[in-house]
Amino acid sequence: MKVAVVGCGVAGLAAALALGRRGHEVVILEAFDAPQPLGSGLLLQPSGLAALRVLGLADEMLARGARIERLEGFDLAGRAMMRMAYATWRGGAFGLGVHRAALFGVLFGAVERAGIEVCTGARVTSFDNLERPTLTDAAGRSHGPFDLVVVADGSASELRSRLRPRSRAPVYPWGAVWANAVVVDEGFAGALRQRYHLASMMAGVLPIGRAPGSDADLVSVFWSLPVADMDSFFTGDFAVWKSRVLGVWPEIEPLVAQFGGPRAFSRAIYRDVSVGRWSAGAFVLIGDAAHGTSPQLGQGANLGLIDAVELAARVASPADLPRYQRARRRQTGPYQLFSRTLTPLFQSAGPWGPFVRNTLFAPLSQAPGLDRIAAHVLTGTFRLDRTPPDLRP
Repeated sequence: MKVAVVGCGVAGLAAALALGRRGHEVVILEAFDAPQPLGSGLLLQPSGLAALRVLGLADEMLARGARIERLEGFDLAGRAMMRMAYATWRGGAFGLGVHRAALFGVLFGAVERAGIEVCTGARVTSFDNLERPTLTDAAGRSHGPFDLVVVADGSASELRSRLRPRSRAPVYPWGAVWANAVVVDEGFAGALRQRYHLASMMAGVLPIGRAPGSDADLVSVFWSLPVADMDSFFTGDFAVWKSRVLGVWPEIEPLVAQFGGPRAFSRAIYRDVSVGRWSAGAFVLIGDAAHGTSPQLGQGANLGLIDAVELAARVASPADLPRYQRARRRQTGPYQLFSRTLTPLFQSAGPWGPFVRNTLFAPLSQAPGLDRIAAHVLTGTFRLDRTPPDLRP
């Protein structure tokens, strides 16, 4: 098949690579003038690492990331609101904290070595038909026709609303700001750590290994806040913010001291994507364009990687797309539900979210037996059908 992949993010790069290795003729159409990663750190789960293994890139990524063995979150009184260990699911299991630029670099390098064409400055705005479409970009250039179009342009996808006019992708009321700091000691190694005050304040530290071209080990520091308050964060008094965050978590002072001001941070805004069918004619949505959620379970990049690998394995022509979606929805559907359920427990302004978290979620997720289920969900391996053999961690 002649395939267009719209978007040069994690899911798009992985799909282009996986499809190219199946013998398809692939071109990536990227809106930016130069391909680039967006965002800071992320957590690769065992499921995402399995997808990278299928692509032959797991070892390269392991060499750049930071091993994460557990997730832990405490309120200001020191009570554990979240405590999950990968070993509860399977002995020796772990996640991998990575710099988003490192993951992008590994995927993009593999795409370049495979000789896959990347057409930049090509923001696709329209197409002529659904069955064997020619795509038109914002500069008026035509691309195609194509037998298959993989739409991987993220949760704010422009093509999604054209393909599925009834789809919805509202912005979550809460987002986060992120910045990276150099590791100064081993106190934050091995875990994603968070601190909460009710559900209106959440700070976190995630080890992410090394950025491309750097020998320094890094951590990502994040701070949750309403999207409506983000502009105020970037224009406000940074000293006031530092005083606030160190008042609730003084141990991160060596990290916060590295930030000269709010410009050290980047914004992270999330959408709750609801599409229905992902495919129409020769088009198929994957990754966040199909099932974007909040980051509470840390699954976005992982699900996108699995989408890409399974797409290449299951789809030989557009006729296979409905079957592909049915299979993928047995995994993405539960994770969308879990994320929508958990988000108010950790990011909300009212009292009910933290009350439910403290009285139900926290004790149940740590109870014997139920802790294994929670760890199973955490690993990204939960699905309502059998995991394909090559994607089993």
